[in-house]
Amino acid sequence: MIRLRHKVLIHSFRLFDQLMLVAAAALIIYFRPQLALLGGHAASPANYRITDTIGVLILALGWVGIFAYTIRYKADRFVALTTQIKDLVKATTLAAFWLMLVSGIFSVGSFNTLNILVFWGAVTGTGVVSRLFMRIFLMSARRSGYNYRYLLIIGANSRGNDVAAKIDAKPELGYKIVGFVAENESARQIWAEQGVHHGEVLGMLEDLQCVLKRERVDEMMVCLPVESRFSDIVNVVQHARELGVVVRLMPDLQDGSLFKNVHLEEFDGEHVITMFREQMLLQLLAKRMVDATLSATALVVLAPLMIIVAILIKVTSPGPVFFAQDRVGMNQRRFRIYKFRSMVVDAEAKKKELAHLNEIADGPAFKMKNDPRITAIGRFIRKTSIDELPQLFNVLHGEMSLVGPRPPLPDEVKMYEWLFRKRLSVKPGITCVWQISGRSNTTFERWMQMDSEYIDNWSIWLDLKILVKTVPAVLLGRGAS
Repeated sequence: MIRLRHKVLIHSFRLFDQLMLVAAAALIIYFRPQLALLGGHAASPANYRITDTIGVLILALGWVGIFAYTIRYKADRFVALTTQIKDLVKATTLAAFWLMLVSGIFSVGSFNTLNILVFWGAVTGTGVVSRLFMRIFLMSARRSGYNYRYLLIIGANSRGNDVAAKIDAKPELGYKIVGFVAENESARQIWAEQGVHHGEVLGMLEDLQCVLKRERVDEMMVCLPVESRFSDIVNVVQHARELGVVVRLMPDLQDGSLFKNVHLEEFDGEHVITMFREQMLLQLLAKRMVDATLSATALVVLAPLMIIVAILIKVTSPGPVFFAQDRVGMNQRRFRIYKFRSMVVDAEAKKKELAHLNEIADGPAFKMKNDPRITAIGRFIRKTSIDELPQLFNVLHGEMSLVGPRPPLPDEVKMYEWLFRKRLSVKPGITCVWQISGRSNTTFERWMQMDSEYIDNWSIWLDLKILVKTVPAVLLGRGAS
């Protein structure tokens, strides 16, 4: 009966959202609210066209897919109101965009920019109000003792007790805690010796089947450490599956990060659990488009400068114009990086002789002011970062990005500490936080920390911000050597 009520609630909400969209579109088609907003009559009917009806039908089909993909239609008590509203706004925004697209294709004259904004405001406002009303109604019912779910907590430990305290503090969630199941006898004794708890221990993990037979349980909340209790968690899930009981895993903060991006997929009839898969695919596509567009544009605009620099290098120092070197890219893929040669031809051979003069004492990278290997023209192009311009070809080819951690040498990677290797999880770049934060004046450890922070907080907007800040950093030559 409980599941039936949940199904009715879910499908009723889904149907309400779709009717709300269709009703708003129909009202705009036939009453054109822009007339009222611009001083006309709100009820002035539009001329009926068959394409209007066809457009509404296609809109409805698209909206069903958009809302099904964007909004989780589940009777989940733990979903926050802010999450529901964010999902709703995302869905209504996509629905408005779909309306704009379809009305443009079918030349639906009733829709213009103002009417589409009215549509978006109406469906978003109605959706927010309906969700607020439903939440207030359910919270009131649960506070009055109705619509309760009986919860069994797996894990007689501090984590389980903390979770129980939070649930008890929110009666609007509609849970009654049946009790706890201890990991073993030792955990049960420790539980008994400790202070106030939010329920009694009803048994141990080995007695879970008996506890489920004896007690009224709608859901189980597993509060066990994943790493050390994985097999026990599997057994709990199996018991829940056999009885049709809802089971929730409530890992601690350290374990929770493992499940942040979990996807269930299928391969040849088998289930595959995928973790840590990239989420921001659209932003990554935008990043690649920005890289390709800006690098191609820069190569065309800067071609005269690059030709002049190439001539100066050739006439002032014996050797090739370009310096090519193996570097380590994303996920340890090797590629050839290209720079204007700023040092003497045998610079790499002389590097060992100067190793004791390395000014980066806390890491494997080599940096040295007044490096004797640098040529006269080389000092200028390094100071102004002109020597990096050929790397635009690497960006255009897709081996590098405009923004990202600098690609290290293979020998440097071999000496990396474990956590430093995180910077190899993304595509390397010409500029990053390090380049706009002092460069050679920054310690190696801080350099690695900045790259790690960039990866954790990456967005297309952060890339654009770094690109803008790179210009004054290059012009002023901050930290360059």
